[in-house]
Amino acid sequence: MSDLAASYRWLDDDGPAFGSPGLPPRWTSSRKDAIITAYAASSRIWYTVSHGTLNEIYYPTIDRPQIRDMELLFTDGETFFHEEKRDFDYDFQYINPDALAVRVAGGDREGRYRVTKEFISDPHHPVMLMNVKVTGDEAVLSRLKCYALLAPHLNGGGAGNSARSIEIAGQRAILAWKGDTSLAIGADCGFTRSSCGYVGTSDGFQDLSSDMKMDWHFGQALDGNIAVVGEIDVASNREFTIAIALGDGHHAALAGMMQTLSTPYDVHVKRFLLQWTRAGGPDHLAPAAMDGGTLMRISENVLLAHEDKTYSGAFIASASIPWGASKGDDDLGGYHLVWTRDMVQTATALLACGRTDTARRALVYLACTQRPDGSFAQNFWIDGTPYWTGIQLDEVAFPIILAWRLWKLDGLGNFDVVPFVEAAAAFLVRFAPVTQQERWEENAGYSPSTLAAVISGLICAADIARGHGSVELASFLETYADWIEANLDQWTTTDDGVLLEGVKRHYMRIRPPNTGEPFHNPKIPVGNIHLSNRGPDEQYDFEAREVIDAGFLELVRYGIRRADNPLIVDSLKVVDHCLKIETPFGPAWRRYNHDGYGQRKDGGPFEGWGQGRAWPLLGGERAHYELAAGGDVKPFIDAFEKFSSVGGMLPEQVWDYEDLPSEGMYFGKSAGSAQPLVWAHSEYLKLLRSTVDGQVFDRISAVEDRYSRPVHERDFHSLLEIYQTSRPVSELAAGLMLRIMDPKPFRVVYTFDDWQTTLHAESKAVGYPGSFADIFTTPEQTGTIVFTLQWTGDDQWLGRNVEVTLVSPDSQPAG
Repeated sequence: MSDLAASYRWLDDDGPAFGSPGLPPRWTSSRKDAIITAYAASSRIWYTVSHGTLNEIYYPTIDRPQIRDMELLFTDGETFFHEEKRDFDYDFQYINPDALAVRVAGGDREGRYRVTKEFISDPHHPVMLMNVKVTGDEAVLSRLKCYALLAPHLNGGGAGNSARSIEIAGQRAILAWKGDTSLAIGADCGFTRSSCGYVGTSDGFQDLSSDMKMDWHFGQALDGNIAVVGEIDVASNREFTIAIALGDGHHAALAGMMQTLSTPYDVHVKRFLLQWTRAGGPDHLAPAAMDGGTLMRISENVLLAHEDKTYSGAFIASASIPWGASKGDDDLGGYHLVWTRDMVQTATALLACGRTDTARRALVYLACTQRPDGSFAQNFWIDGTPYWTGIQLDEVAFPIILAWRLWKLDGLGNFDVVPFVEAAAAFLVRFAPVTQQERWEENAGYSPSTLAAVISGLICAADIARGHGSVELASFLETYADWIEANLDQWTTTDDGVLLEGVKRHYMRIRPPNTGEPFHNPKIPVGNIHLSNRGPDEQYDFEAREVIDAGFLELVRYGIRRADNPLIVDSLKVVDHCLKIETPFGPAWRRYNHDGYGQRKDGGPFEGWGQGRAWPLLGGERAHYELAAGGDVKPFIDAFEKFSSVGGMLPEQVWDYEDLPSEGMYFGKSAGSAQPLVWAHSEYLKLLRSTVDGQVFDRISAVEDRYSRPVHERDFHSLLEIYQTSRPVSELAAGLMLRIMDPKPFRVVYTFDDWQTTLHAESKAVGYPGSFADIFTTPEQTGTIVFTLQWTGDDQWLGRNVEVTLVSPDSQPAG
């Protein structure tokens, strides 16, 4: 730090604060590097994400003992002490309907003074600005002091933060740091006093709330869960601007703060609004909205704001942590990570808004995070560092689908997607149809929603391959997709349903892997799934036929199944019986029955278990189905808009039971999980586009053209079974072809007559997916195929024989 001594000087004040640095934090970072939070109302937070702009998340009121991020405190030093989030009732509005610039106004409930705050970010620096105007009784204002209270959570956590009061360019400010990340907070008028303390013991709130005076002036607080406070003399400054800056090191944060404060706030806000309005909006979607387009404009802005400004094209799932108030530094996950699933939803919604260039940035970013085997991490930080490590096949398929959409729109520019797409498709071929995790990231097996994405991704990859001259690869990928599509219903349905009387055959949420298949869990009974988010005294294991979600609607969305398919229609009856909730604002659906991911039944936060609640975005999925079926989607659009907050933020989940005011839970309003959920905003925008177009925007023409016709009208039929060493096959319907696949070249040695006759077949290479060899059978054939494999490159043998019994052709799936 000595090399920066000329830039600023430490202010010792009363010396270091001695408290308890080990107190657990009550709020974790909404970004890996940093998050600054400012309260705008009693149950809502406004924030800026590093270089980003402002959005809103829900935050239930929880009694102290600890400070959470940033707020303003007011006192006259003698007769009152006000904490704005508890003692003010704020009115909310956008400064401009086309920009994420916010104005809130509130004040003393006795009417003695009023506070108006505006929130923007510096368009050119990672700095958040809060402009504050105070009006009211002159006798009160002449004694009034304002205190900016901030609890920095840098590098993803509350522990291990440090701060010190400083003087820079003649003004008092505060500098905080953790690792290589620094934060500076100051005001254009400068703080008159400041203090750095430990949360719950020596912080500014403890000081001011005890006697309405600032008695502590601790110069520093090191390596703990800290809070800092800066005083502003309202008597001399009826309007002031507070800046919170981030930087890679002290100098970057301080320079950013000072440069931003050197420009008058009025100039900043005009520039901020101008740049947002230049971006334009998806006005062509407004005719489908029920609110005149208000949520439409906000939704597009929310999507744009969730693109990182350092890692271009990186769209996070939400700048929030579900139930963040109840989490500590041991759980830094949250939705401020990149999921390819959520990110492709965002990019596709931006395509629906006409933003092709933005969607291409997302695709290029994803290509840069693709692993050598063609897969993607379950989720990752914006710099590409993986966080969770599960294999989710839909997260590998979705980027292929995005690439196809951009290719069809001639929106790829100079970006060559072929290697990227082939690698991802090869991964799908090696692992599908069994996924380690489906879209709810909890269970392994055969998932209708995952397989819908996989089939679509393979067909899109085949279309791209054929368009670039790789006809053989295209045919191979189509054949693999056809095999999955032909077996889909057999793999993912039950013929002995127990959820709705009269409906025996319906899709299941997921069918778990059998013994010998990938990701089989030997600890639970065959045919059962384990739900790990259930309460301590609740049942955890269920038969697969006992659990349903609406993921099969993805089959209709992409064009794999028609909306009037009897299995789809019957499955929807079960979904509505088990999952549909009628709220005061319209219908909503839960993820699946027996779900425990949600606010607890007593209204408390999810802490590893709870009760799954209704998700607004699932109403959007249902609306897309209704559109495909020729139904009316206006009620679904209306419900979507009514589920949003006063600031137009869509939550992940809404409270779907009677009001529980003591916990801040109201029927049909946001529960304590993520808000905003970018996926929900994306689904809403795509629904508007679909309504305007009169057809589902996500529909994939190449998929629909191939599968929408009845089986007997198709010019192709899937007449094969696929064997891989990772997914063995023990039976084959006579007349089908047995296709053996492996990443490396091989020779198959086989017999139909117990080695009285020995046959050979050399594998054929198809590029990234590897190699395959086929063994043909006839419908009349009986007996057993016995084979083994030799990998020709290194003269390695499988070391055992594989036996596949030929069964009656009646056993083969329709297709």
